[in-house]
This record gives sequence, structure tokens and C-alpha cells, in this order.
Amino acid sequence: MRSTVRRIAAPLTALVLAAALSSCGGGSDDASDTAKKTVTLWMYPVIGDQATSDAYWKKVETDFEAANSGVDLKMEAQTWDAREQKIAAAFSGKKGPDVLLMIPDQIPQYVANGSLEPIDDIVTPEKDKFLPAAVPGLTVDGKVYGAPIYHTVTTAMYNKTVLTKAGISKPPETWDEIKAAAPKIKAAGFSTLDYSASPEATLNLNFYPLLWQAGGKVFADDGKSVAFNQAPGLEALTFLKTLWDQGDIPKSGLSNGNKVADQPFGKGQVAMAMTATPADAATVAKTWGAANVELGAPLTGKKQVGYGIPGGLVLNAASENKDAAKKFLSFMMQPAQLEGLSKASGFFTPLAGAKPPTTDANATRFADALQYAFPGEANPSARQVMSFLSTEIQAVLTGKKQPQQALDDAAKQSNDLLERQR
Repeated sequence: MRSTVRRIAAPLTALVLAAALSSCGGGSDDASDTAKKTVTLWMYPVIGDQATSDAYWKKVETDFEAANSGVDLKMEAQTWDAREQKIAAAFSGKKGPDVLLMIPDQIPQYVANGSLEPIDDIVTPEKDKFLPAAVPGLTVDGKVYGAPIYHTVTTAMYNKTVLTKAGISKPPETWDEIKAAAPKIKAAGFSTLDYSASPEATLNLNFYPLLWQAGGKVFADDGKSVAFNQAPGLEALTFLKTLWDQGDIPKSGLSNGNKVADQPFGKGQVAMAMTATPADAATVAKTWGAANVELGAPLTGKKQVGYGIPGGLVLNAASENKDAAKKFLSFMMQPAQLEGLSKASGFFTPLAGAKPPTTDANATRFADALQYAFPGEANPSARQVMSFLSTEIQAVLTGKKQPQQALDDAAKQSNDLLERQR
């Protein structure tokens, strides 16, 4: 699958190892607990440090069970590897966990096949407490399916050394400023923009922000066709193609899957990245030196837009203990749990006005970028469409197709798929 959160730490060792297809909300083997309801949680490694993760989730389990004596919480730590296959297999058998973590571009497909239960009754009354994109990012067709527990954010990041050597005192913040700065940066011996064009790279972190900044959309408003081959999409792809042809983007981008380490940008050979994460900033600080890392706001084309998503806990429609599961979801949306997760993981809380997870200046700049965070466009076919478009963008960059032809070809494949799935 395509993960929209990049460079997450290595998977955790399971806290509790259970069968992948265990029945939802199975009862306890302990005769003394026969009256209790069991809520099973599949959690993924959003906390990179093993000991920190173990401590956080153990406290969640202890505190939740203390406040809900009739419920037994069973946490099963999962890995990112083969996540989609495992979830699909569990849901197809009407089994799996009661509650699990999902991100916005996963949810629509499972809503479409009836695998997820709406949770408007517990989230909607709390929605004003969250960031603008948090609840909408977990909503499909007007119904809320996820309880927000963290929020990611991206923004522009610059290498001060490169800009200084190019004689640029003010980092380029708009498309026009990037185009004006590119010749100076090239003359100094550097590339201008980091871009990941590998088919494995999510478009949420490369082409889609450009499309949104141009004022465009991936899908038409009714979701029954795509819109990326209209004028804004052509403008975005032409902008990208121009920089590519001029040598302002490293050619290694064709095989770069949204990585920084060991890539030209991480090695200090590129002036800027447009969708940097807090983890990226920490990575390059070790190579460049923290003083050479500068963070800006998300780029501006016709619009100023960045990418950032909520991570949400969803409810399995096949759960036998929905009421108990909802109690857990409500518990996880409380500030104590959200702030604890933010501190442990380094992600932002989804709460409006919440403090950054750390006190350094970079965290403050990322927090400022949250106001521009857009979670993407919900559609059950979003990932298949992304695959079609990724292939066509590669064809443009390698000179095999012109931008409009490539966009139209991807649109035809996408619209044929959407038609078949109606």
C-alpha cells in the first residue's frame, strides 16, 4: 500500500500477539472475567521508540480499564508491512479487531464495502475541539468514521547553505519565486527542488499538493469522475515538467520513494523540499547542521495549501461489542490521551490550539503550517487512481508523453474504473 506518512520508524514488536483473524470482541478465557466485554485494538507503530510505545499503551490500557471496569482492552501491535492485505482479509471474513487505526485515504474503500461503522454519535459533539482538517479527513459521505488521535503536517524546508551560495537571501515561497530562483541555484551547482517520482511514492507528498496549489482537484465534486486533467492539473504538471527539463530536480527522483536520507536533498545537494515532515527536519539537521535548516510555510501557487492528515481509530462494523468499543474511542479522544500520544510519537495532537510536541523552533513552524493542512480527497478508488496517474507522470518526466496527453490517459483509465465501480 501507499503510506501517506513517510519514514516512520521500524515496526514494533507485538505487545500482545494474537491471530490475525481472531473474532471481534472475543470473550475472556478467565472465568472470573466472563461478565466483561473485550475490545481488541490493532495499533500500528506511530511511536517509534519501543520502550516509549510499550509504556504509553500500557498506561492507556490501565487507565481505560480502571475507568471502565466492565471492559477488557486487548492491544495487538501491528506492523505497516502487508497492512492492507491483513485488514482486507479480516474484514472479508467479518472478523478482525473491534477498533483499528486508519488514515483518510484508506477509509472510503472500507466504507463502500460495509466494513466500518459510523461513529458520528461520539465524534460530532466533539468536532469543534479539533483542527479544521481532523474530523473532515475522517468523514465519508457526511458520516464520521474515525476518532482523531494524531495529526501529521508537512511544509517547505530549505538548505540555508545552498541558498547562500546561490546568492538568495529570501527562500522562495511561491511558484514564481521558485522559477526565478532556479537559474541562480543551478549556476551555484545545486538542484532547486526535491521531488519523489517513484511509483511507490504517494502523490499526496509530491504531485497532489501542486495540483491543489494550482486550484485543482483530483476528483469531481460528485466523485464519479476525475478532474486532474483540467486546466489546474495541466498547470501543475507543466510547472513540474519545466523544472525537470531544466535540471532543477534531481534525476534520481524517478526512483525516490519519498525518502530524504541518502538522497540528494539529504546530502545537501538540493535547495528545498516542498512537503517536509518533522522527521525530515530531524534527519537533515544531523547532516547539514541544525543552523542550516530553515522551515517555511506551505508553497503558494494560486492557493496556499499543504498536506497533513489525521490518524483515526475506526470501528469494525462486525464488532460484537460496539458500545464498549465506542467507550474506548471516546476515551482516546480525551486531551490526556491525545497529548500523551503526541509527546510519545512526535506527531501533533488533532486538538485545535494544542501545543507542539516539543519546544524547539522547528516544531513551532510545523505547528504554524497546520492551518494549511489538507487531508486529501476521499474516494473508494483513490489509491487505484493514484497508481494510474503516477505512471503517467513518469512518462511525462522521461519525455515519452506531453503533459496534457498523460493527464488525459490517466483520466480515461480512472474514469473507466469509476464507471465500473458504480
